[in-house]
Order: sequence, then C-alpha cells, then structure tokens
Amino acid sequence: MKTKYIIGIDEAGRGPLAGPVSVGLVQVAPDFDWGMIEGVGDSKKITPPKRELIFKQAQDLRHHRKLDFAVAMVGPSVIDKQGISFAINLAISRCIKRLKLKPEECFIKLDGSLHAPQEFSQETIIKGDDKELAIGLASIMAKVTRDRYMVRIARRFTQYGFEQHMGYGTKDHRAAIAQCGKCPIHRATYCKNIDIVV
Repeated sequence: MKTKYIIGIDEAGRGPLAGPVSVGLVQVAPDFDWGMIEGVGDSKKITPPKRELIFKQAQDLRHHRKLDFAVAMVGPSVIDKQGISFAINLAISRCIKRLKLKPEECFIKLDGSLHAPQEFSQETIIKGDDKELAIGLASIMAKVTRDRYMVRIARRFTQYGFEQHMGYGTKDHRAAIAQCGKCPIHRATYCKNIDIVV
C-alpha cells in the first residue's frame, strides 16, 4: 500500500534538571508543500520568536487540514521512577494514539536515538531535525510547548528562574537549587550531585 502520511517525531527536554520531557509528532502528506511554513529546522538553532511564529503557522495549517500534530509531555516523577528513555517512549505512544495513526498508512522518521513502536515502518536519522523537515517541525512543536509550560510554572516557583533557563542546569539554576532545595518539578535523579545548603 502506498504511504499515506509521513510522520516526524522529536523530543525536547531530555537533559534539564527540572520539568517534563516533551515529544512532538507531525503528520504530513508525502507531497506536503513546505513552502507554506518556512524556516523549519532544528529547534535549538531557531530563535524563540521564530519558533513561536512557526508554531502558530502549524496551528493554522492544522485548522485548514493541511497537516496534523500532537505533543505529549511526561513529568519528572515518571522520569525519576522509570528513566528518561521510558518517559520519551511513553510520550511517543501517547502522540501516536492521539492522532490514531495506523501502521499501514504511515512511515515514521525519528531524530537521534528515538524509536516508534515496532509495528510501524520507521527510520531513525542522526541529526534528523536538521535533515528532515517533518522532524524539524516536530522538534519545534515539542520545544515551544515545553517552554510555554516552563514559563507558566515559573510563576509558581519564582525562586528558580525557570522562565530564563527552562529547567536546564545553568550556573544560576544550580545555585538556586543549592540555596532553596528542590521543588516538585525537579528531577531528583538529575539533581543528586548538587549540594543543598539549606
């Protein structure tokens, strides 16, 4: 059977000390016109305002049924108990279920070391977010969703500056953990080597 959809999958937030891991999944037709959404690529190389613009363009294209996407986030408690790989795979499965993807209709392209459930035809591509536009857009959808969450949660835990570093292990973030201890969205297993002074 001819492939009906190309699927791109990528994650954001594998390495931070706090917050969820986020997985984006983008579904497009094989002949999708990427001229409708310009500037797609590795989310880490795109400015936050440009990422937001691309995110809004993707939402508009979904509204007009030109593409579809899903983003799933899995929180620190699961990461601590089951590990980051388990959390990412759980998020991938949730995205696939949300879009009700059928193995016979899809070919999935994933970034880095990611894998989809084995019943799907798939290819894992090193630096795929740079090489495959569907993966690049998935990385942007994942990162924007996660960053927005971290900005919201920063209002609740003001002492950590989450809106600045998005939970990554910057010098200021590590100093805040040392001074204030961990909060409920910190990944305890990622913060083991930080000496708490309180």
